[in-house]
Amino acid sequence: MTAATPSPLATPAPKRPDAQAVALACVAAAGHFDELRGATAPRPAATDAEAAASYADQDQLTPAWGQFFEYLSGQAAADLTQRAGSLARQVRDDGVTDKVCADEDAAQHSWALNLFPLLIEPGSWQQIEEGVRQRMRLLERLMADVYGPQQSLMQGWLPPALVQGHPGYLRAMHGVKPVGGRHLHMAAFDLARGPDGNWWLVGQHCQAPSGLGCLLENRLAIASQFPEAFAALRVQGLAETYRALMDSLKMMSPAGPDAHLALLTPGPYNETYFEQAYLARYLGLSLVEGSDLVVRDERLYLKTLKGLVPVHGLLNRVNDEYLDPLELRADSTLGVPGLLQAIRAGHVLVANAPGSAFLESPALLGFLPALSRHLLGEELQLPALPTWWCGERSALEDALPRLRESAIKATYPGSPVHHSFDAVLGRALAARELDEWAGRIVRQGEEHTVQADLPLSQMPTWQSSVPANGANTAGAADEAAGQVLPRSVMLRVFVVSSGLQSWRVLPGGLARVAGSTADVAAMQRGGSSADVWALTRGDVDPTAPLQPPMTAASLAQPKRLVTRRAAENLFWLGRYTERTENALRLASLTLECLNGEDQSSPALLAWLGEMALANTLVLPSVSSALQERRVFERSLIASLASSDGATSVGYYLRALKMAASGVRERLSQAHWRVIVQAEEALSAGCAKHTGQGDFSSQAALRLLTDTGDHLTAITSAQLECMTRDDGWRLLSIGQLIERLGFLAATLARGFETGSVHTDAGVEAMTALFDGAIASHAQHRQSRDIADLLNLLVLGPDKPRSLAWVTHTLRERLSELADSAPGQIGALLLRIPDPQTWKLAPLCQTRPSGSNGYFFELNDLLLQCSRAAIEVSDAIQGNYFTHSGALNQSVTT
Repeated sequence: MTAATPSPLATPAPKRPDAQAVALACVAAAGHFDELRGATAPRPAATDAEAAASYADQDQLTPAWGQFFEYLSGQAAADLTQRAGSLARQVRDDGVTDKVCADEDAAQHSWALNLFPLLIEPGSWQQIEEGVRQRMRLLERLMADVYGPQQSLMQGWLPPALVQGHPGYLRAMHGVKPVGGRHLHMAAFDLARGPDGNWWLVGQHCQAPSGLGCLLENRLAIASQFPEAFAALRVQGLAETYRALMDSLKMMSPAGPDAHLALLTPGPYNETYFEQAYLARYLGLSLVEGSDLVVRDERLYLKTLKGLVPVHGLLNRVNDEYLDPLELRADSTLGVPGLLQAIRAGHVLVANAPGSAFLESPALLGFLPALSRHLLGEELQLPALPTWWCGERSALEDALPRLRESAIKATYPGSPVHHSFDAVLGRALAARELDEWAGRIVRQGEEHTVQADLPLSQMPTWQSSVPANGANTAGAADEAAGQVLPRSVMLRVFVVSSGLQSWRVLPGGLARVAGSTADVAAMQRGGSSADVWALTRGDVDPTAPLQPPMTAASLAQPKRLVTRRAAENLFWLGRYTERTENALRLASLTLECLNGEDQSSPALLAWLGEMALANTLVLPSVSSALQERRVFERSLIASLASSDGATSVGYYLRALKMAASGVRERLSQAHWRVIVQAEEALSAGCAKHTGQGDFSSQAALRLLTDTGDHLTAITSAQLECMTRDDGWRLLSIGQLIERLGFLAATLARGFETGSVHTDAGVEAMTALFDGAIASHAQHRQSRDIADLLNLLVLGPDKPRSLAWVTHTLRERLSELADSAPGQIGALLLRIPDPQTWKLAPLCQTRPSGSNGYFFELNDLLLQCSRAAIEVSDAIQGNYFTHSGALNQSVTT
């Protein structure tokens, strides 16, 4: 319905409330601590209704939140919606996702990020900082004891079932003193603020804590949305803490300051792969998978194109049980055979040392206060939620009556040998369900841990009532633009090593925000994240919010190594990029010709049909363009975005994206962004037109034009934004191999079908090779074969001529790691040398049919096609199969 045009004499619309007024309307649920006001919302009752109403009406925000919203004064709800839309676009364009990057069937979930940060004032942050630092010292001392004298077990301070009975306890590491003398180099602590305003520990993560990469992206995005507030509120920076971690890892590693460190990832099939690639890129680490590494003589090496390179330290993101298939899980393909022995020999530092998973059991929290007194001689400053391990009779009897007000958790979460389950809130269970859980706990007490449940504090969140892309309907009411709503929040804080005897708490952290009024702050249940601003009264680190300052040492760092896995992904990235372009060019040309002036040319239709079939743009069962032109056309259009059967443009775009996902750390954000956009735009466009039943040739051509624009941006990024190392050379070689094979086959089929002997065929051929504009400029519809071959075969300056492709391919191969630049190796001899090609012999014919047989030309085209296959096989065998000797080492 169109809004009526207001009369000039109509009553003026009321003034739109600004951001602070909108924020004041946000009131935490009863019984929850209100982060915005720094107080607990009273529980409504008949006797205190007036108090509850007074609390809701008060306009006193905490000093920090008041100052934050002062910088938004004058901005209405619609302005905040625009900010939220801008933020969503930035996160989406940066490719931040919690989706499995390499799984094309998985749903795409952009990282959900709240517009407002969680503000923690200096006094509160100091308490958190001191508390988690103390707990980190305790966990390190406990690790040293459990894998050393085991006094905590012998004295009865800790039940052996929670250590030796935990699958995360690694007997193979008992008695091993880790490199550098430290077991834990980082840990994450999950905190919640209760109704009393105090922070409580809910859980701890030591095995492979996630979030260090995501909070970097959060900080970059939110600081750019509120730059004035960020500067005025004196938010502590992050860069110095990350730098301290890297310095500490190098100092403790066997090679000292010159250590080569890498980040070990499970790979692109892990849902947190994005943040692993992001973190590796930020820290300047080699991002490696288990297959990239090998152990020789109890030392760890990285397999690169130039041989084996020593690795002195690993920042580990693979669960311990998968680290070494020789001593742990034999079915693991994520680890490195022999890694534990290299650790025991003291030749590699792993952060964290394998065997820390038992520390993540919620049951351990109930024993830590006493352990702190015994191991540290200190009382814990940061309390944990009351926790009962039901493997003890007294704790079981104490916990059962509390189930309604507690959370029921697995003692051994994720264990393959123990009963494991997702945490359950007692208040969410019906009476019968609660009784069933009580029965399970009685029967298997050691498998269950009960933890007190408390109402989580609630922070302001911006909830737009328009799409997240920021678009709004013209004439929509301001009230519909969005509102500030309270949502429950939990805080994850990270502690990292900053030397042998010191720890640093990353100022800020990762906040997880509930997705609805439910008191569950979990990303897996529709929640979001929020940046965390830890405020200070002192000096602020002048370092930029993310990037560490450039120093002489950082500028002198060695070039990034090219692992064999990364090299293979780059090689196929180049091949799929070229295949996509070839398929796109051919599909566009075919649709144009089927609807152009020469749509009845038998030779042209025969050539297009054979090319489409050879490049699987249509399936063999489809009638040819000569037989049923419209059926052929509809099949070609229907296959543009298919994921099975015909391998057309959409298929190759998805393959391109999957190859790129394996080298995310080597691609700029803009590069990855345009890859994702290209694939999504084509898929969505095809689905839209197919669903509407109007997928015409014109619509398909417009869609292919848009995809071509994206592809141009992709190839430009590969040319302009990537380091010209051996990895890039292999990418370029992959492109050139595909181009050589495609162009040689294209020209050969043009002569076989006789298409090149027609005006329409010449026009189509030159358009596919060189673009119609260039061909018109130099050879205006000339049917002279000499002119055609001079352009398509011998043109030395045209990137799609056979001479240019073979010359550049030989040049790239000569620059690879196993041959000095300018030298011609055995591999190069398989590629025809364009300097030996002459136009006159190529134009000579022998009688064969009406147009003669171009013997020399056909032989050259066959050589080019054969060279593309042989070079591809040689590259695969020499660089990617790992079948050669692995004892070559670059450095020691």
